[in-house]
Amino acid sequence: MPDLDARFSHARDVIRDAGKRAMAYYDGTAGDLEIEVKTNALDMVSIADKNVEAIIRDRIADAFPEDGFLGEEMGIEKGVNECLWVIDPIDGTACFVNQMPTWCISVALMVGNEVVLGLIYHPCGDELFTALKGDGTHVNGEPAKASDVSKVSDGLMGVGLSHRVENSAIVPFIADLFDREGMFIRNGSCALMMAYASAGRLIGYYEPHINAWDCMAGIILMREAGGWTNAFLDIADVLEKGGPILAAGPKVADELAQMTGITR
Repeated sequence: MPDLDARFSHARDVIRDAGKRAMAYYDGTAGDLEIEVKTNALDMVSIADKNVEAIIRDRIADAFPEDGFLGEEMGIEKGVNECLWVIDPIDGTACFVNQMPTWCISVALMVGNEVVLGLIYHPCGDELFTALKGDGTHVNGEPAKASDVSKVSDGLMGVGLSHRVENSAIVPFIADLFDREGMFIRNGSCALMMAYASAGRLIGYYEPHINAWDCMAGIILMREAGGWTNAFLDIADVLEKGGPILAAGPKVADELAQMTGITR
């Protein structure tokens, strides 16, 4: 097993520095943002995404040159060991470029097929959500726990959706949630909503299809906070193609799994 404590400590410094750089773009002090449209006006990448990812990769590679990387903007670069850093430099780019604060930076480390640490930094709120395997989940250093509500009607659910799936992949779930007197939010960032779920602010998070870099840190945050997530990493080719993600507080997990059709 590699030195996880050293990697965790280094990653905390790196993600905060990356957040400062991202905020300079967000505040407009780093110059005009260059925007590229990927598939439509809501699927975009900015120069900030690329530069922030480069900062994270370069800083981690300097300290741990044997590790590999998977990032939203730069793809995969395999290392010489089993360590793979999974990076989303700005999750919620559409919010970021439109001056809405619901975006974040997500960094996770996998060793083999297991997520062993995760960090999600929300620069606009200066909140750093962290999890290290076996050490619990923390928000700015304070312990955090997943929601302990027992019914979907007792809290607020996070929901994500995209044009990668048909309407039929999400509409029945929302209708069922309403029928059960539940309610949901969608703030534009999967990673940030999973971080909120790990802190008990949301009862869970569901998205029919998500990319690995959007949810990898959220998975260990949720599990170390006492919550549950589906076996995302057991999905075939999930690092390249993505898949469904469901995160839930421990007492509401059965109900949400039944509503989504995801195996508990």
